[in-house]
Amino acid sequence: MFVDMPLDQLRGYLPERPEPSDFDAFWDRTLTEARKHELNAVFTPYESGLAVADVYDVTYAGYGGHQVRGWLLVPRGASGPVPCVVEYIGYGGGRGLPIDWLLWPSFGRAVFVMDSRGQGAGWRRGDTADPEPGTGPQTPGVMTKGIGDPAGYYYRRLYTDAVRAVEAARSHPAVDAGRIAVAGTSQGGGTALAVSALVPDLSCALINVPFMCHIRHAVQITDEYPYAELAAYCRAFKDRVEEVFTTLSYVDGLNFAVRAATPALFSVALRDGVTPPSTVFAAHNHYAGPKEIRVYPFNGHEGGESAHAMEEAAFLRTHLGL
Repeated sequence: MFVDMPLDQLRGYLPERPEPSDFDAFWDRTLTEARKHELNAVFTPYESGLAVADVYDVTYAGYGGHQVRGWLLVPRGASGPVPCVVEYIGYGGGRGLPIDWLLWPSFGRAVFVMDSRGQGAGWRRGDTADPEPGTGPQTPGVMTKGIGDPAGYYYRRLYTDAVRAVEAARSHPAVDAGRIAVAGTSQGGGTALAVSALVPDLSCALINVPFMCHIRHAVQITDEYPYAELAAYCRAFKDRVEEVFTTLSYVDGLNFAVRAATPALFSVALRDGVTPPSTVFAAHNHYAGPKEIRVYPFNGHEGGESAHAMEEAAFLRTHLGL
């Protein structure tokens, strides 16, 4: 069934944003602290058996100087530095294996895949620990990890890792540092949205059915996971509800959207109960940069699948070349 308001209302939906007064200072301080650690990006050649790409097993320093893992795939035989798509992963997944990431190299572009710290045991394996324990009790998953304090919250670390992933990708000589896109689906889409605001000189962003947008509204209208983790926590800690949503306001995609100037392609599916359409349209409608959105009326959280990948490929041709 269609899970949200009618499409004509969604296109004009522009809700108020729960923005903390120190939002910019919080993220400026966070990234300044992260950059006190040397990036230490290491690209180790990896024998993948693939004929179409040279593969590197990547490590670099993310939040707190913690080691983050990734993959870099560069089209084999490229004559010079090539554009690069920095890819972020959906909730519960990890970087997997190089064979999982052949789409963008098949179009002649490099792809840098960031592993998600502390995830990758749900549906595609990950290899990056989250050394920061957060504080206090938490539900399964990472949605409530450290949620009592914005400074200790999990997504502060993940989004910082994501900014540093762009810096790591740019450091490799096979990558054209001036032609970088960020991309992702669900949690990865929400991460790409955050980075589109935190890194001002990107070429474009592919923001596919993004998670972590209009968060309080999402928790109120869907029972689906991962938002259900927040509802479960609030059910147990009835006296901490406002504290929870104050922390979440520092990572809400709406507050990144109004700060973004990066050209962006969004997607939304009208039968999506995981990232309800009103949460996606709220982010899109608040987005300050040049933007387009593709609507898939009869799809759920899978979004536009291969058809949307072709839309993304066309968008990249416009903004990255090739």
